[in-house]
Amino acid sequence: MSDKMLQCISPIDGSVFAERPVMEPAAARELLLTARAAQKDWAARPLAERIDLVRAGVARLGEMQAEMVPELAKMMGRPVRYGGEFGGTNERASYMADIAESALAPIVVEDSDTFERRILREPHGLVFVIAPWNYPYMTAINTVAPALIAGNAVALKHATQTLLVGERMVRAFEEAGLPKGLFVNLFLDHGGTEALIASREFDFINFTGSVGGGRAIEKAAAGTFTGLGLELGGKDPGYVMEDADLAAAADTLIDGAMFNSGQCCCGIERIYVHESLYDAFVEKAVAIVSGYKLGNPLEEATTLGPMAHKRFAAVVREQTSDAIAKGAKPLIDPGLFPEDDGGAYLMPQILVDVTHEMTVMREESFGPVVGIMKVTDDEEAIRMMNDSDYGLTASLWTKDAERAAAIGARIETGTVFMNRADYLDPGLCWTGCKDTGRGGALSVIGFQNLTRPKSYHLKKA
Repeated sequence: MSDKMLQCISPIDGSVFAERPVMEPAAARELLLTARAAQKDWAARPLAERIDLVRAGVARLGEMQAEMVPELAKMMGRPVRYGGEFGGTNERASYMADIAESALAPIVVEDSDTFERRILREPHGLVFVIAPWNYPYMTAINTVAPALIAGNAVALKHATQTLLVGERMVRAFEEAGLPKGLFVNLFLDHGGTEALIASREFDFINFTGSVGGGRAIEKAAAGTFTGLGLELGGKDPGYVMEDADLAAAADTLIDGAMFNSGQCCCGIERIYVHESLYDAFVEKAVAIVSGYKLGNPLEEATTLGPMAHKRFAAVVREQTSDAIAKGAKPLIDPGLFPEDDGGAYLMPQILVDVTHEMTVMREESFGPVVGIMKVTDDEEAIRMMNDSDYGLTASLWTKDAERAAAIGARIETGTVFMNRADYLDPGLCWTGCKDTGRGGALSVIGFQNLTRPKSYHLKKA
């Protein structure tokens, strides 16, 4: 056993909430060999049986909610008043189970007296899921559920900040009847993760995390020809047009910017508002944020908990200070948030008079700060939204769906929302462009990425 430890430092008080020893490479490979052996029998089971067992695993996870909610608060700071993640986890897994039969069905090209020609989907084998801490169950289930349903074995490595999530997920699925050893949890550091990838231990890798992390994964996998799915950074914009429902736009976009202390993959990080609605939008936004309560996430009254780690809060403070030094105006009164301790507890902030010369409008913040800019027309808004290295989602606010679709066609993004934001629809492909990554999860396309095509050309006569 390694003497190196992985430690989850609770953002509530800076104490060590949980720790586990880093796995030695030999121990990790032993688990992976067991998973590979289990995968052959698993893939041979009827699809309906695999679906039922995955549904049972998710249901068992749901039965653990009473334990999971405070555990998540202690690990990454989300207030207990918002409950756990079972609603979204169940929605995503259930949808993938519902469409599995049609998504994995053979494509029959010809079935005649002379030829049988078809394309089947085969599991990759062993899928490696590297999951983030911000929504640790929902992000993991995006790949875990469809990978298992498709006949793969799964190895899960969770972020150290949510150290106990992988253990709990594996336990839930095994208690529900999943074959032991098919779904395994790995406690690895960065070096061990990269070494296993480089030695071609996996047949497909799905990583959700930072751009730097994605580069490290790509580098480790170079030359192995291992398939990759990467969901990396985001700087998602909202655009409020002159015909928008102002109240709905302000409520949704500000919630999308601040919920979970701004630590959402598709959270709103910059907002562009038509000049005719700008002042009214800013006024509503300030009123919403001023009503938040920053504090201990274990207390029901808390609406905004600490960021997951003080180093994440430091990045947001630095971006905010840079913007103010360059002329941005902060609108939220620090006196409303005396709990801001200079560490993980960070007050929310709205900035105006911002420009794209400021890092807060260009680099991922992943915290409770948002810049709001005034625009004169669609052309300016499109130019601003595309002036980014990232492309995950964009939120458009208008009563005209045709206009929204036309603007959406010109935005460099993975998902176009109209009159909503910060939501992952399991029926649609979760994907991005530019530095946000490659590949796609969920939907029919998610099953395609977790399997490989195999063609059959059978001549009968």
